[in-house]
Amino acid sequence: NDQFRFNADTSYNYQNKNLTVQWKHVFSNNLYAVISGIYSGYNYNISSYQNETNAFTLDYSIDNYGLKLDFSWYPFPNHKIDFGLNSLAYRLNPGRFQPSGELSLITPELLENEQGIESAIYIGDKFDISNKLSIYAGLRYSFYSFLGPKSVNEYAPGEPIEDETKTGETSYDKNESIINYQGLEPRFSARYSLNDFNSIKISYNRMRQYIQMLSNTTSISPTDIWKLSDRFIKPQIGDQFTLGYYRNFRNNTIETSVEAYYKNINNLLDFKSGAELLMNEHIETDIVNGLGKSYGVEVLFKKKTGKLNGWVSYAYSRALIKVDSGYEEEIINNGEFYPANYDKPHAVNVLSNYRFSRRLSISGNIVYSTGRPITIPLAKYSYYGSERLHYSERNEFRIPDYFRLDISLNIEGNHKVKKLNHSSWTIGVYNLTGRNNPYSVYFVSSNGEINGYKLSIFAEPIPTVTYNFRF
Repeated sequence: NDQFRFNADTSYNYQNKNLTVQWKHVFSNNLYAVISGIYSGYNYNISSYQNETNAFTLDYSIDNYGLKLDFSWYPFPNHKIDFGLNSLAYRLNPGRFQPSGELSLITPELLENEQGIESAIYIGDKFDISNKLSIYAGLRYSFYSFLGPKSVNEYAPGEPIEDETKTGETSYDKNESIINYQGLEPRFSARYSLNDFNSIKISYNRMRQYIQMLSNTTSISPTDIWKLSDRFIKPQIGDQFTLGYYRNFRNNTIETSVEAYYKNINNLLDFKSGAELLMNEHIETDIVNGLGKSYGVEVLFKKKTGKLNGWVSYAYSRALIKVDSGYEEEIINNGEFYPANYDKPHAVNVLSNYRFSRRLSISGNIVYSTGRPITIPLAKYSYYGSERLHYSERNEFRIPDYFRLDISLNIEGNHKVKKLNHSSWTIGVYNLTGRNNPYSVYFVSSNGEINGYKLSIFAEPIPTVTYNFRF
């Protein structure tokens, strides 16, 4: 549960809830099963009380209820077969906007809830062919239904999905199936050991995703929304290929690896320019489906033992989108690939620990990444006596890069085995350099001028003290 506010004006509250219950049964030495019940919930609340006549609260929530039955069977010592089935129910509240206080003139709005259920059956076979070669092959079949109660808009066939092309709506009863999606999800991987210290791994897998997230990159607050696949929004389908080389040194005390990947995605979701994401009753008119691709190389160096240990990783990765529809209103950046909101080409992570003695050690953490893409206003112009803004291409620019240094001193108690409890202290500083890493960049028009602002969170060094104990 967390909350924060901007200048005593607007407050943001968040809450995550998770619960898992498992039961395991062993049928024999070669077969066992695990039944899992899962619940997860997330919600946020935005409220503003500074102006009594415009005081409001906005609620958003999503809940998942899942049931899984997983079997593991060992027909031979070098052979493992996993199979099972699962089901996941989605309950989504897209938004409830209401006045706060007796003097508020806000008109209440309540969007219809969304329901969907995703089920799947799968089987996977891991087979160690020899000491050098092991393979895994699996197949998963998923089925998804978007369910009522729901009122679904109808649009003129052969026309873009817009308010002007709406022809009516169709109502569906509770738990009535509105639309179904289904398909196979194959996966395969193989690992070959060149010798005791070198190995190669390749893999391929297909995934289907029936829930998608929409983010506004210019928002000064984290107000992401989720959307279930429906008649207008198809599930994402991704195919990913990976190739990795792994090598260990000094009797496996030092690990290194290089992995390359490529992924293409169908039905990737983005929004039209000027789209309203929050409290949008017909969000299908503001979003578009496109093609996506991502690729990159990840390098890791890890030292596991010695007084000085830790790891260094570097990743070069790209995530691109292409939206090229048959309708001019649904074309972005002239139908060319452009960076996705989460495209950050360079990322470096360094974690190091140095142990002075059995009881005293120091740790350092360095994080660096390229700033995420953003669309910005470039110029003003007059159109029929009204001033308009001319924006850059979608995600053409980037916010400043992210850098953070954390450091901590770890003090442990003595290591006597018969002690009632073992404790330790950690004294640290988060963001030691006090860098103003921007969380968001946004623009405000005032007196005919457009000014850009950076919003930073935790832009000062933050000391921390932690006491740990176990018994």
